[in-house]
Amino acid sequence: MDTTVKTQDTNGSVTASPSAADGLQPFLHDAVVTLHAPSLVISREDGQLSAGVDGFYHGDRRALSRLAVTAEDIALAPVQGGLRGADHAGFRAILRGLGEVTPDPAVALHRRRSTSDGRLKEVFEVTNAGGEHVSFRLTLGVGTDLATMEQVKSGHVLEEAAPQVADGDTVGLAWSTDDFTVRLAADPAPDALRVPTGDLSYHIDLKPGTSWSVALTCTAAYADGDQFPAPPADQLPWRIPALRSADQRFDRWLEQSLADLDRLRLTDGQSPDPDRPDQFLAAGAPWFLTLFGRDSLWAARMLLPLGTDLAAGTLRTLARRQGLVTDAATEEQPGKILHEVRRDTLQIADRLSLPPVYYGTVDATPLWITLLHDAWRWGLNPAEVEELLPHAEAALVWMREQADASDDGFLKYVDQTGHGLSNQGWKDSDDSIRYRDGRRAHAPIALCEVQAYAYEAAHAGAALLRAFGRPGADAWEDWAEQLATRFRKRFWVEDEKGPYPAVALDGDGRPVDSVTSGFGHLLGTGLLNAEESALLAARLAEPDLDAGHGLRTYSSDAVGYNPYGYHVGSIWPHDTAIAVHGLIRAGFSEAAASLADGLLTASAGFDARLPELFAGHGSEAGPGPAPYPASCRPQAWAAASSVLVLQAALGLDADVPGGTVTVAPTFARNYGPLTVNGLQVDGGRLDISLSADGSAHVTALGGLAVTTA
Repeated sequence: MDTTVKTQDTNGSVTASPSAADGLQPFLHDAVVTLHAPSLVISREDGQLSAGVDGFYHGDRRALSRLAVTAEDIALAPVQGGLRGADHAGFRAILRGLGEVTPDPAVALHRRRSTSDGRLKEVFEVTNAGGEHVSFRLTLGVGTDLATMEQVKSGHVLEEAAPQVADGDTVGLAWSTDDFTVRLAADPAPDALRVPTGDLSYHIDLKPGTSWSVALTCTAAYADGDQFPAPPADQLPWRIPALRSADQRFDRWLEQSLADLDRLRLTDGQSPDPDRPDQFLAAGAPWFLTLFGRDSLWAARMLLPLGTDLAAGTLRTLARRQGLVTDAATEEQPGKILHEVRRDTLQIADRLSLPPVYYGTVDATPLWITLLHDAWRWGLNPAEVEELLPHAEAALVWMREQADASDDGFLKYVDQTGHGLSNQGWKDSDDSIRYRDGRRAHAPIALCEVQAYAYEAAHAGAALLRAFGRPGADAWEDWAEQLATRFRKRFWVEDEKGPYPAVALDGDGRPVDSVTSGFGHLLGTGLLNAEESALLAARLAEPDLDAGHGLRTYSSDAVGYNPYGYHVGSIWPHDTAIAVHGLIRAGFSEAAASLADGLLTASAGFDARLPELFAGHGSEAGPGPAPYPASCRPQAWAAASSVLVLQAALGLDADVPGGTVTVAPTFARNYGPLTVNGLQVDGGRLDISLSADGSAHVTALGGLAVTTA
């Protein structure tokens, strides 16, 4: 944890003293995060905002870095603290020794936090439940460094900005830069306001059985408005299902995930209808609270059983920014779907500099095509699908041109700028693509899962073109099959356990022979035949990959395996959920059930809010998973994984153009009896009940024919 301490200079200003952790990315594993994108609050479990990553943020800028309560020389003993949903939290502490005449605590502090768009409200309530009159002074210390998120993530400590007395009817403080303003108001007004140190002080007298409270409200805003504003409160783009099963871990995971996803929603300011703007999911809090092509697409695809509005908004938001020209500085290319959007250039030390709109990703483009296809099958209005078909055709052409430009017909990536992402698949850390002996692969790199995405996208594109009477469907199906033939010839390698596909081909066209979670992304895409799928299903069930809490990104048998490695040994919930769904699509329910149960165990270990990733220690090392300390939590595709696992468990699939919906329960029987009400297909409600013996009862309100198995 960050051990930075605050000290007061002789002139009364507050500065930050560097510690041993200065310059290191702050840890988040013990943080309480309340969220209402584009705003969030991070504190310790005692509720204090005091050091490291703590703070109230809005739009990737820290509005408050310090909000701490003290009570003269009285010790505050935290006794409880944590989330109350996604955007609320509560914290309780005892004022030790105050008013106590027995061993029982007498005076308690209850701190209630609520987070909304551009606004933090904290209510501090002190209650005297003892038999003695008490009198003491309570001080609320506030301050901010106005740091950008990248500055916070770098771990470098900044000096606090000087506050001013806020104008207005209430007493408070204000801070501002050229483009960002923060205001803090207190109700009631403090007895004493020490502006240089940001101290609001109150003298409190409490008779037995009485209480006192103060509310602090902090608001933050950019002069030119938010890049991606919060959505209207009454426009949730999905239906909220209710799950009741024999395994309450599943119920709680889904409930918390949906609450978090609700507060990760953002809107596209370029939407033509400002009253009903297109919505998408920000990737995750705190580091990635913005538009990410790959993350937003995967999350929207996972949530299709709840409706198609989010998918439509995500597709349109990205289509508006689809590449039009070739620009080496941003890696934009015609037809390409972007990687991420920020307000400013993202600068990480001297090694990474990403422009505000950055296209350095190889997988977002095929994933965009597949989401459009899948949304169509789940009931997206055909007129909305047809409007997006020119973008799909441009994306297909981008895939073909990229494959043609390589010497072997595969989709590849290489950082052209020298300061962009060196790896441009979802495992985008510098050391993620390795041989099994630990050596790093060199670019240009062709990832195994990207070829699977491209294969699936080509067939998906062909289905759309054929359905809407546009030319080219046969050619794209031929292209996909030629890709599959090349893949089978070039990617497959063998070890003592048998054949498997390499994680990638390196810059010389040689297989990068490590065993990875990438197997799960190939299953169910159509790229593999039945025999090949069976080989990968068996490999995914081996203990070097299946850790008991989910799927390791990198085999524990490989050189360089690190349970705390970002992509070389850790466990990512979305990665495991994709494998679960792929295994079901390929017909391997037993292996899928094991991985799904691991995610349920992990969800319980993280109070139902699964992080972006966690450590890859196996279940033999302990009953619960260990955190990856700097992980985002919540993360959109980690939360959306709960819906994808539920879909896989139910064997749920939709073909609205064909007039059918399929419910073929697989490992859902492990959680029976089970009832899920409020799923959505083609705008109609879908309810599913599963008895203890595994038989299913389905009610579909929408005129679709239901197939059960």
